[in-house]
Amino acid sequence: MDITIKPIVTEKATKLTDKLNRYTFRVSPEANKYQIKSLVEKLYGVKVVNVNTAVVRGKNKSRWTKSGLLRGKTSAYKKAFVTVGEGETIDFYSNL
Repeated sequence: MDITIKPIVTEKATKLTDKLNRYTFRVSPEANKYQIKSLVEKLYGVKVVNVNTAVVRGKNKSRWTKSGLLRGKTSAYKKAFVTVGEGETIDFYSNL
């Protein structure tokens, strides 16, 4: 099984990083905490202390167009909150 992981860089996620040394990632829905921990340690070279996960449900969306009302839904995804060790950081912009 191949799991994917992408960092979430928002204002709220940045505040979590500054206050609690906790980074936020969007991960594959079938990934568990142990797989997320090993992947983050391998990719970024940090010591992971704790991993919390949350499933974010899809939101209903609608818009008016020339042909009428279009309704749809955004897809659900899994979010991982990864706490790293004291004094360690993850630099998302190093490989740009």
